[in-house]
Parts: sequence; structure tokens; C-alpha cells
Amino acid sequence: MPIQSVLSTKTLSKEQKEFLTKAHIKVFDYDAIDIEFTNFDTEIIVENAIITSQNAAKAVIDNKVVIKNCFCVGEKTMAFLEDNGQYVSKMKLHAQDLAHHIVKYHKNDNFIYFCSNQRQDALPEILKEHHITLKEIIVYNTVEAPQKIETAYDAILFYSPSGINSYTSKNDIADKTAFCIGKTTAEEAKQHTNNIVTAPSPTIEHLLQTVVKYSKK
Repeated sequence: MPIQSVLSTKTLSKEQKEFLTKAHIKVFDYDAIDIEFTNFDTEIIVENAIITSQNAAKAVIDNKVVIKNCFCVGEKTMAFLEDNGQYVSKMKLHAQDLAHHIVKYHKNDNFIYFCSNQRQDALPEILKEHHITLKEIIVYNTVEAPQKIETAYDAILFYSPSGINSYTSKNDIADKTAFCIGKTTAEEAKQHTNNIVTAPSPTIEHLLQTVVKYSKK
């Protein structure tokens, strides 16, 4: 089925919407989840920290935490940390890959994981299996904000498993194409549909490029 309209479960920027509309794709968007930052206590200077989202990076910066070695997921998360004076020791595109890097090169180090209340299990489980000391600090809460969507659209853009849970609590995916930002999100989508397309790299830009590519088929 040709893709002429999409629903994004995350509010897109003006530029991101224009990218789709220039490809003659109509865009509807809303935020399927809300972010609530928490008050957290930690030492001002952290030796080794794991940060797997831009929200966690923002929380760390806003609380003036200084990290000697950041281990992060995502190019934009790395850029944000570096722009704010943090040293990024290693960046990977996927949490599992970062975990395996830590196991291989830092098995004797201790880590603090700045994360959300709904963080994924893969990274901490891998580190636990290899007896690497990990302290988790919740720096923001992911809160579902479900809405009943009445608008007609051909495809849905998902950015996290939480977003899928929020959307499907009041809506069906049915015969629509589910475009997922990454592998973890795609795995969650499989609980609801087999009509899934995953972006080649876990960024919004790659996700939108994938939508445009498929709209031309």
C-alpha cells in the first residue's frame, strides 16, 4: 500500500515535517509519552557513566554532574554531551554493542548508569552476567500519554517500546505499516503486527528517510 500519510508518536520539528511534506507525505504528530525529570543525588564527579538517551544526558548536564568517562548510545547523545564539556570515551549506536564493548575493555571498572524508570534490560543484564559493578540512578520517568486517534493515516512512526504501548492502549495498528527507529522498538512492535520497517540507524532522520524511501515503492 502506498504511503501518503503518517502518524508520528513523537512531535516532529518544523524541518522534519517539511522533509516529509516535500515528498508529498501528509504528517500528523503527537507525543505518545511524556518525560518527567527527577531529583536525584549522586557524587558531583563520576568516574565512569553510561548514558543511553538524550533525556538522561540533559538530566546529567542540568544537575552539573561531571563525568570523567562517558559511555553513551547514539550520535546525538554524544554530540550533546561533548557540546556541554563532557568527555565521551566510547559511543555505540546500540545499547547491546556498548555493553559488549565495556565487557571486553572495562571489565574491572565500576559504572553508574543514568537511566529512566523504563530503561531496557539488555545492557544491565549483559554487565551483570559478566560481574561488572553497575549502579543505576533514575534521572527521568517515562510516562505514557495515550490518545484515541481518529485521523486516517497509512503508517505509524514509533520511537520506543513505551510509545508503542501508549499507542496500542487506545488504538490498533491493524493494516498500517509500523516504522520503528531501532531493533528494540521493532521487537515490541512484533507483538502487534508483522508489517514492520526498521530504520537502518537509530535516528529520527534515518527513520524519516526510510519512510520517504518506502513511499516511492
